[in-house]
Amino acid sequence: MTALDLSSPVAVVGTGTMGQGIAQVALVAGHPVRLYDAAPGRAREAAAAIGARLDRLVEKERLTAAGRDAARARLLPVEELTGLAGCVLVVEAVLERLDVKQELLRALEDVVPDDCLLATNTSSLSVTAIGGALRLPGRFVGLHFFNPAPLLPLVEVVSGSATDVTSATRAYETARAWGKTPVACADTPGFIVNRVARPFYAEAFAVYESQGADPATIDAVLRESGGFRMGAFELTDLIGQDVNESVTHSVWRSFFQDARFTPSLAQRRLVESGRLGRKTGRGWYDHADGAERPEPHTADPAVPPAYVIAEGGLGPASELLALIREAGVEVRERDEDGGGTRLVLPGGGKLVLADGRTTAEFRDVVHFDLALDYRRATRIALSHARHTSPAAVAEATGLFQALGKKVSVIGDVPGMIVARTVARIIDLAVEAVAKGVATEDDVDTAMRLGVNYPLGPFEWSRRLGRGWAGELLDELHGIDPSGRCAPSLALHQYACAADKREDTP
Repeated sequence: MTALDLSSPVAVVGTGTMGQGIAQVALVAGHPVRLYDAAPGRAREAAAAIGARLDRLVEKERLTAAGRDAARARLLPVEELTGLAGCVLVVEAVLERLDVKQELLRALEDVVPDDCLLATNTSSLSVTAIGGALRLPGRFVGLHFFNPAPLLPLVEVVSGSATDVTSATRAYETARAWGKTPVACADTPGFIVNRVARPFYAEAFAVYESQGADPATIDAVLRESGGFRMGAFELTDLIGQDVNESVTHSVWRSFFQDARFTPSLAQRRLVESGRLGRKTGRGWYDHADGAERPEPHTADPAVPPAYVIAEGGLGPASELLALIREAGVEVRERDEDGGGTRLVLPGGGKLVLADGRTTAEFRDVVHFDLALDYRRATRIALSHARHTSPAAVAEATGLFQALGKKVSVIGDVPGMIVARTVARIIDLAVEAVAKGVATEDDVDTAMRLGVNYPLGPFEWSRRLGRGWAGELLDELHGIDPSGRCAPSLALHQYACAADKREDTP
């Protein structure tokens, strides 16, 4: 099954930001494009706005003047739905309400031919439910573009329960022909990206609500240690707190209030107060002109230890040993009968990679957070209990500062910031694949392109070890048995498969 012929007209219904973006993508790819909006005059306004964006593409030398003129000639705003007759694909990008979308699509079925693909750009509604109102639901598919559609490459091609394979394949190939990177996805709450990405926000908010750290520090650790392009607080301010919370609530409700998707009370209060982020001038941060951005907590300079004793290989943090030696700090290696992996400081304190346990359980233990790349990381978070000796904290701080890292000391947060976030993302990704939502490769592609993660969840898991996430989440769930951090059965099976166990019970 091949992509739609470029000479065939496609249509976009709904001319808001997303609708205009999708129309521009199809137009630049070479299709004749028809625009329709129920509000009189909106389609003409949208066509003018698209034309202005094409002008800017010419100014930036991303489109020739001849290409712009040809594209403008192919763009046709229509005032009646009947103007979409003869289209081979209609993508709706109207209000996110099931009844509105169903009514529109039923009306479209009376206008377009039976072989016309019908698609929805919904990000939160069930493709199956929308298509359930159609006479021919087999030709209905989800085409979830990301905003801004002309710039972001990812398109989730979502098959509802009644979607024909031929329809999904044609939609997939058409998205690819338009220069996008499509991923195939079954109809599930949040599809791939909005399902797997929930912990990125949820864990940051949970650390904040537990008084573990302030938003600026959490964001800095996610960026400078975790390798994420933006922190959770600054990203939701950009998206809009109301929009982000709405998606979270939609996924939570759709999964029958599964505790793993529980919304944040702190974010709810922010929305209730009208502090929605950049669009209102205030969210987690003050976005008013001239407002100063709060600085993350950074520890004062401390004296590094003369040596450390390495017990075990430090697991995912093993590259730290080479960095410590390069910094001129002696590394003494000692076998650990109990299989522990930690650094022992001269004063007797112990440095342990975040593993889901609290430092309050131990004497003079300082946890350090996971980093995407310890050599390139510019900031490391440390966590300790109230009873941890100041000398142990100072030595741990000085050690990482000797490696050229800024140090943020946070509260006694089990799993810290990056580690718990990555573990939960891996868990939801593994479960999604186990339930047939998408392939491992498509999940990784979706998370890298849709939300700019530095690694896909499966890439991260292979780097950390297939059992790493489950072990950390087991510890978190043991401390907090509410279920929000409970590892899935799929994650347990995924870890066991790596062991290739052959023993019979």
